[in-house]
Amino acid sequence: MVDAARAQRTDEEFARKAAPVVSVLATAGSSHVSSRDVGEFCRSVLPVLRAWCDLAAPASLDQMAPPAPSFRFRIGEKDGSFFCDAAVSYGDWSCAPGAPEAQGQPQRDLAAEYHVCDVLADYFPLGGVALGEPDYRFGEDDEELLFRLLTDGLSELDGLGEVLLSERLRGIRVRPAPSLSVRATVKSDLLNVELGASGLTKEELVEYLDGFSRQQRYVRLTSGDLVRIGDNLKVAQELADGLGVSVEELAAGRAGLASARSLLIDALLERADGVRLERDAGFRRIVRDFESYGDADIDVPAGLEATLRGYQEDGFRWLGTLERLGFGGILADDMGLGKTLQVIAHVLAQKETGRGGCTLVVCPASLVYNWMSEISRFAPGLVAVAVLGTKAARRVLIGGHEGADILVTSYDLLRRDVEEYAPLHLSRVVLDEAQYIKNPKAQVTRAVKCLDADVRLALTGTPIENRLAELWSIFDFLMPGYLGTRDQFAKRYEGPVEAGEADGQRLLQCAVGPFVLRRLKSEVLAELPEKTESVVMAQMGPKQKKLYLSYQDRIALQVQHMVRAGDPSGLGREKLKVLAELTRLRQICCDPRLCIEGYQDGSAKLETCLELVSQAVDAGHKVLVFSQFASMLDLLALRLSEAHLSYFQLTGQTSKEARERLVRRFQEGEADVFLVSLKAGGVGLNLTAADVVIHYDPWWNVAAQDQATDRAYRIGQRRDVTVFKLICEGTVEERILKMQESKRGLAESVLGAEAVRSATLTRDDVLALLGQAPLAQG
Repeated sequence: MVDAARAQRTDEEFARKAAPVVSVLATAGSSHVSSRDVGEFCRSVLPVLRAWCDLAAPASLDQMAPPAPSFRFRIGEKDGSFFCDAAVSYGDWSCAPGAPEAQGQPQRDLAAEYHVCDVLADYFPLGGVALGEPDYRFGEDDEELLFRLLTDGLSELDGLGEVLLSERLRGIRVRPAPSLSVRATVKSDLLNVELGASGLTKEELVEYLDGFSRQQRYVRLTSGDLVRIGDNLKVAQELADGLGVSVEELAAGRAGLASARSLLIDALLERADGVRLERDAGFRRIVRDFESYGDADIDVPAGLEATLRGYQEDGFRWLGTLERLGFGGILADDMGLGKTLQVIAHVLAQKETGRGGCTLVVCPASLVYNWMSEISRFAPGLVAVAVLGTKAARRVLIGGHEGADILVTSYDLLRRDVEEYAPLHLSRVVLDEAQYIKNPKAQVTRAVKCLDADVRLALTGTPIENRLAELWSIFDFLMPGYLGTRDQFAKRYEGPVEAGEADGQRLLQCAVGPFVLRRLKSEVLAELPEKTESVVMAQMGPKQKKLYLSYQDRIALQVQHMVRAGDPSGLGREKLKVLAELTRLRQICCDPRLCIEGYQDGSAKLETCLELVSQAVDAGHKVLVFSQFASMLDLLALRLSEAHLSYFQLTGQTSKEARERLVRRFQEGEADVFLVSLKAGGVGLNLTAADVVIHYDPWWNVAAQDQATDRAYRIGQRRDVTVFKLICEGTVEERILKMQESKRGLAESVLGAEAVRSATLTRDDVLALLGQAPLAQG
């Protein structure tokens, strides 16, 4: 037994090297080494025993140890490959490491030879003894293996033996990844950009970039030198994408770009590692002006008949900064924060400083008189002309624009009068509710892009309602070409962002961020009262529910049939038909009488709405009721009359004059309820007399719903606002709510920092709205 008192723990090195030998000797008691193994014993075991114990052994044993292996590695090139011819020598006898044993060979250290074989196979993965070839090799075009050999392999092989290099290999230098620099200068309002790399000539930089474009990790220059491709080139590629050029063009130097791109360069390279930005005074001035626009030396005009809030002064100076630099921009403040007032202050300030000229304001037809009223109220010193009336009358007004500070017209009239505006050179064009040009193919969009103006501005609380392409359309008006063509935008931004790629999202934020000023009510209006939103579920009766389910099942079968017919999306050419059927489902939820002639069995939602209205009016509240369907408002009006509740009604058929009159009378308290068509009354109305908002039916676009709510929840509201969304439980309406939330995040994700997802209505989206599981494609 082991004496526990004398036992002690050995160190790790002893346990690894000596313990196996000592333990064999200890257990064997005595041991013999055959004459055949004496040589290996003297080479492998004897040194261990001498190092770890007191050993009595004749000195003659040292003479019996076989010669140690000596390795030689000759590395060169032939037949399109880099090769290594390896040999191991034992005195005067030599062979390839790991070669089969031969008659008459000396005692060999096979463990050492096999280790060398493993190292060679790691750096020269082709050929080798295992394939019966005398050398190890790899292709000359494999820069990665050559880089590994020259950086790590040579030092490792040198530790194993003698290394002989060909003259060509001795001449190859291995360089680290160069640091990059971007030189950006602004001259005569044009941006010049050039990409440089430390230690590389212009010609070598082109080769370096070519290797990057081919997704190599290393590149071999014409000189033969090897250079590691650094991660900082990804930043250079992002920059090139944002500027709409190639990295090769950046290396050659790109001149004559729009100076607005200076802000993209600064934002993108601000936190980029390995890329140094060299800026001239003109570049720094642009960046400095935007970073400190709130402190800009731009005075609020003396003739403004209003006191600007702090955030409104910031917006006013931001607009002034844009104009001074000749840039376009989107004032994207939340609904009700006074975008109109900020623009009026800006135009008045330009006039008072001698840079007035003529401003064209384009807005929805329902807002023309609102603009005229606001201009008269806040800036009576401005001469404003509403371009309305007959074609001949409008021609006269447009032709006499020199006497006006502001022309105000509607999108529809601008489309008709575009030829009259063509000769005009305007100081600025302002698009109010700029989402009207979200469709780049629409005639009105093409019309506004034909206007000649020094500065172009857009006002909209919803720069993105459904898809990122809408943002491109607005920017294509503001600064044509800034975000590239439509196809370039889709490839460079839209596709990557909607796929959830963080780099694409960051690039888009850097590109558009400086030119979009967005403030939310919650951020700037601490005095605004609370807004409470709630969903009110209505339970359909048996007959209404049976009718709804029959239509829902029919639509689901239609979509399934399209899939079986080979339409991969399930919509395709039938998309409009499917959307029409979904609208019919929504109408059944509202009241089946909207689409089913002769239906007389009641509507659960109608009764729920009347109950909410009655309770609110009895409690002294004023109510706004919004619906997409004008015919639904007619049904509501009939029931309100029967209940002796006073109301006004506004739809797309209401004239502009009547619209203004109804709004004034409601604000003065002449009615308890205002029935409003969502599209006709979603923008441009100030209805702060109401403090209860009811959305009778959910609209696909949540931004339109939010705009409608903001008719009451805006500056001037003194009471808490309650918002009700009426939903028929278990129907398409309930599922629309989930879709709305994904769309709500779309704009904020681009202006903020969250992921973006496509809002396109796909086959599976339709099936989800119908309560069906997605279908697998065969």
